[in-house]
Amino acid sequence: MTDKITLSASLMCADVLDLGSDLRTLERAGIDFIHIDVMDGHFVPNLMLSPQLAAKTRSACSLRYDWHLMIENPENWIDKIDIRQGDMISVHAESTVHLQRVLTQIRAKGAVAAAALNPATPLCFIEDILPDIGCVLIMTVNPGYAGQGMVPQMFDKISRCRKMLDDAGRPDISIQVDGNCSFVNVPKMHSAGADNFVVGSSSVFSPDHSICEAAEILRKSCAK
Repeated sequence: MTDKITLSASLMCADVLDLGSDLRTLERAGIDFIHIDVMDGHFVPNLMLSPQLAAKTRSACSLRYDWHLMIENPENWIDKIDIRQGDMISVHAESTVHLQRVLTQIRAKGAVAAAALNPATPLCFIEDILPDIGCVLIMTVNPGYAGQGMVPQMFDKISRCRKMLDDAGRPDISIQVDGNCSFVNVPKMHSAGADNFVVGSSSVFSPDHSICEAAEILRKSCAK
């Protein structure tokens, strides 16, 4: 596993009154992706930026977008999202009865397809779709709200997922973690096998550090 980590900054944790400024700062800080949570109030008990409004924020930076679809029947939304080459799109295993079909839709758009697993969703849900994904998103909190504490048994789940992928001959598949990716937890998650982190209120947008300082702290914490 490489020491290089990928940071995906959660837009829902940014300053909603000054998104443009935060996006430009994230780009200067070397953040890799902007994480966009799309929620429908059904799959998760919350609502977040619509795909159309999120797309308008593209004018503030040139970073790739990491779309996290916490919605029922995501296949109905793929053509409505401003997906660009190099973006990543995550869909939850339980959100559709045709997961493989949705992943194929995403790849046809030139994006990286990712399968998302809630804390209680077993790893076996993705065993048969490994050829269709470039990333597994492991939720370390139950999705819907920022600022939650991590479900502690998810460290073990990350480790088991990394072993499963490596044993299947897919060391190239990344593991993204979403949920309480704090300064304390990120190095532990990285040691367990994760390399991509959705960072928000507990790190990059922490009031104790600037965005640039926080990003540097996270990178150094994962370097051997």
